[in-house]
Amino acid sequence: MQAAMEITAKYCHKEMESYGSCVASNPSTWQLKCHELKMKVSQCTSSHPVIQKIRQDCAKEFVDFEKCLKENQGTPVSCTAHVARFLGCAETVDLSKVETNPVAPPS
Repeated sequence: MQAAMEITAKYCHKEMESYGSCVASNPSTWQLKCHELKMKVSQCTSSHPVIQKIRQDCAKEFVDFEKCLKENQGTPVSCTAHVARFLGCAETVDLSKVETNPVAPPS
């Protein structure tokens, strides 16, 4: 989970910051008041080209990490090596050809 959060924070910082501020400002009603911002974070993480590329190139490491978490629900720290492998993979993904700000086609 921490690995996903680190990648999300890196590439969807603006969305995460807005959502976090909303949650902090609405301690008792954040689930209702911040739902739209939560959806924006989710949309960013599912559509951001960099995150899509990392998911594609590091799918095995991420699946291994998720499997470890499921098998060790009471002791997630036992999956530290899996997190490290996933983050290591994510750092080596060639992002040079990933378009992060696509230009809309002329209408």
